[in-house]
Amino acid sequence: MKHLLGKRKPINTTVFEYGLLSSNEKAECDRRVQTISESAFEYLKRCCLCDESESRFLKLKIAHGMEVLQVQNYAGVILCTDGTQIEVLPKVAKHREDDNGDELARLSLLMMLKSLKQFRHIETEAASIKKQKMPLLEIFIAQFLSSVNRLIKKGIKSDYVREQSNSAFLKGKLLHSQQLKHNFINKHKFYVEFDAYLTDIPSNRVIRSALGVVAAYTGIDKSKKLLHELLFAFDDIPVSNDYKNDFSAIKLARGMKHYEAPVSWARLILEGFSPQSMLGSHNAFSLLFPMEAVFENFVAKYLHQRVPHPLKLSAQVQSKSLVNYGDKKYFRLKPDLYLSSLNDQNTVMDTKWKLIDQNKTAGKDKFGLSQDDFYQMLGYGYKYLNGEGDLVLIYPKTASFEKPLEHSFNYDEQNKLKLRVVPFDVSHQCQERIDLKLIGICNE
Repeated sequence: MKHLLGKRKPINTTVFEYGLLSSNEKAECDRRVQTISESAFEYLKRCCLCDESESRFLKLKIAHGMEVLQVQNYAGVILCTDGTQIEVLPKVAKHREDDNGDELARLSLLMMLKSLKQFRHIETEAASIKKQKMPLLEIFIAQFLSSVNRLIKKGIKSDYVREQSNSAFLKGKLLHSQQLKHNFINKHKFYVEFDAYLTDIPSNRVIRSALGVVAAYTGIDKSKKLLHELLFAFDDIPVSNDYKNDFSAIKLARGMKHYEAPVSWARLILEGFSPQSMLGSHNAFSLLFPMEAVFENFVAKYLHQRVPHPLKLSAQVQSKSLVNYGDKKYFRLKPDLYLSSLNDQNTVMDTKWKLIDQNKTAGKDKFGLSQDDFYQMLGYGYKYLNGEGDLVLIYPKTASFEKPLEHSFNYDEQNKLKLRVVPFDVSHQCQERIDLKLIGICNE
């Protein structure tokens, strides 16, 4: 049986955060574990056990009587060397009772990624995403191809490029030292330097290179057809021999706005330009996003757009430390969000990408809240609010956490330092994602 597993074709699969992957034959009969090919499992196992950054994405363990790999709190796409594609989706829709969990989680992730600068070009309203239920990798590829298609319709940019050649005609500037070196005998030639108006410029080269890369990954006929047309349009443009230098040389001047999205996608594809990627020494392109950071950025961007004057919202403040040792400050305290007002009624907020259950109140459950998080908020409260004011923990809204916890958590008998636990809606089409009054913001 093991021999047959090693020979079978790559299996593309979808899993949620903290999901389990295995190539063991038992996995085929266990809904708690997703089956992948043996070669893919061995590749990911090597990544997990290495000392590089890839080891943070996966955890090797024994579960349900088999060796498994557990995906950590990252979402995105993992591509294995045998062609296996593993789509990892946010856990917020994992326990939905209907069959739309995958699609809703995918749309939520795309929407949250727009809060990251390098992903602001993502289109979350594209009809093809909902109609075809495209996996993340195909969504990224389709949107890249669409942006390049729009670029071609507006025109591929040419620019003057400085060139040197040993020409039969005198044009541009004669290079005397090169002329003596190359044409001392052949005086009928001219070694010259001149400006040529060419499409062989850095921005076009990186786009052409990115088109070549995605050709190996897309499996959708519509994308394949469009890709063939785009490669034909870029046929006269060579691939980039040095991505880093070409990207640093790109200057999108006036009249090149239509290049902004294709170049951003090309950077993503060629450099793994994301919070985390699995390029490394294993040569498999993957794109994984730490959901804690994505959620934090998304919440911060949403609230920044809704804070009225004279309130001020600051992200990642770090003016306070937990202790002083002589003239040194140890253990910097960095709350995610700090809301300040003119009357010093300030609020400290922290985002947590964790699932809590408002129905589990007894014993050790305590809604699934972490004691470490509460100690962390206590430090924020005493250092940033002088032990008196409001603290807020923000968690993603789920079916088991649909409204703020009924009572605040009080750190003292006089209720001077209070902490609220509130949900933040990350669903795709939601307009009011959080009750602003609960966090000290009133837009009335």
